[in-house]
Amino acid sequence: MSETDVLVVGAGAAGIAAARALLKAGLRCQVLEARSRPGGRAATDTATLGAPFDLGATWLHAANRNPLRLLAQSLGMATFDHGSARESVCFDAGRRAGPEDMAAYDATWETFHTRLGALVPLPGESAAALAARSGFGGGRWDATVMHWEGPVICAAPLAEMDARDYLDTLLEAPDLLLPEGTGTLLARLAAELPVSYGAVVERLDWSGPRVVAEGRFGRLEAASTIVTVPTAVLAAGAIRFTPELPPETAQAIHDLPLGLLTKIGLRARGADRLDLAPFAGIERRVEREEEAAMTAIAWPFGHDHLMGFVGGPAAWDLAKAGPAATVAFAFEELSKNFGARAMAALRREGALVSDWGRDPFSRGAYSHARPGRAAARGILAAPLAEGRLCFAGEACHPSLAATLGGAWETGEAAAAHAARALRDRERDKERQPLTPALAWRYAAPATDAPPPTGTTDEG
Repeated sequence: MSETDVLVVGAGAAGIAAARALLKAGLRCQVLEARSRPGGRAATDTATLGAPFDLGATWLHAANRNPLRLLAQSLGMATFDHGSARESVCFDAGRRAGPEDMAAYDATWETFHTRLGALVPLPGESAAALAARSGFGGGRWDATVMHWEGPVICAAPLAEMDARDYLDTLLEAPDLLLPEGTGTLLARLAAELPVSYGAVVERLDWSGPRVVAEGRFGRLEAASTIVTVPTAVLAAGAIRFTPELPPETAQAIHDLPLGLLTKIGLRARGADRLDLAPFAGIERRVEREEEAAMTAIAWPFGHDHLMGFVGGPAAWDLAKAGPAATVAFAFEELSKNFGARAMAALRREGALVSDWGRDPFSRGAYSHARPGRAAARGILAAPLAEGRLCFAGEACHPSLAATLGGAWETGEAAAAHAARALRDRERDKERQPLTPALAWRYAAPATDAPPPTGTTDEG
C-alpha cells in the first residue's frame, strides 16, 4: 500500500488494539511491524522447554478491569488465577524459612503499601524516599520486600521511580495466567490484521496534511499515524520525526525509561522437583534492595521447568554479559538455596533466556516514571496535530502502566483520536466554502472562460 487512512507503527498490544478498533470503525489501516511476529514485548516460546514459556509479559494483571481477559475467553483460552495456587518458599542464608519467619515476612509485605499509601508524596519524591519517610527500610525483611517491589516487580530500583506514579500504578488482584501464553493470545488477536512484518519505520514526516512514513519498505502516506513502539526505542532516536516532536513530548519520552526484567527457563533433569509444588515461589532474603538475586516460580501448570526472574541493575549487567552468564547466575542463586541438589535436578543445557535489554526493538522491559515526572504518561498520550500523530503503549496509561491491558486500552484510545480527527477533516472539507476559482470550475453550465482575475486554480 502507498496510502491508507491510519498508519499504526508496531504490532504489540497497543498496535493490535488500535488496528482492530480502526477496522471496526470502517477505516482503512496498515500496521508496520519491525519484527517477524506480532506481540511486541509479549512472546511465547513453545518449543525450547517442551511447553509454553512467556519470554515477556506473562500475567493479565488487574484482571477484573483488564480488557484482554474477555478477549482471551472469547477465543476459548482458559485463564488461571495465579493467586489461588501461590505459595512462597523463602530461604535465609541457605535455610528454608520456618513458619515464624514467614509470618514476619508476610506481615512486612502487608504493611508496605499501607504505610506508603498513607502519605502524600512530595514533589519530585522517589518511591524509595517515600518508603524511608514512612519508616520503612530498617526491618529484617524490609530490604527483601523493597527488592521485590523495585527490581522484580517494577524492573527498576525504587530510587529511580516517582512516588506518585508508583502509587498510581499499583496493581490489584486477580493476576491471571494463560496456559497457552500471552504471546499466543496476541498472535491470535492479530491473525487477520493488515500487518507488514520486517517493516522498520525510520522516518515520520508529519509536517503536512498527511503523515508520511519511510523505511526500507518504501513510503506510506496516511491521514493519521499511531506510534506504539517502546519509549526506549523512541528516546534512542530510532525514528526521525519531521518536524521534531514538541519539547514536552520529547521530554516525556525520556522521562519514561524502561527497566529490565530478564526471564530464565530451566528444565528438570529427572524426577526431582526439589520438594516444591507447582507454582511455588522461590525467594531468598536479601540484605539490600539492589542486591543481585533471582526469584523463581516452580513447575507452572505442572510442567517440568522453573521460571526465574532477575530484575533491575543486575538484569542489565547480565544482559551485557550474555545469556550464558545469566544461566550461570541462575544456578549460583539456586545453589544458595538447594546446594548441589540444584545442579543435579536441573539442566544447564537447553536453558531459555529472554533478551529484551539487547533487543533493538525493545531496549528494555517496561516503563517507570522518573522522580518528579509522574505527569509524563499523560503528556505522551496527548494527541498531536489535531490527532494526526498519536502515541500509545503501556507507558501512556495512568494506572495500568507496564501491563498488556494498559497498552491495549491506550491503543484503543489512540484509534479513537485518529478516527475523530479523520471525521473532523472530512466534515471540514464538506463545509468549506468554494473559492472563486473552484466556484468557476464547478459552475453549471460549464464554460471555457478563464477564472476570475486575481485568483489561483488551487485550494
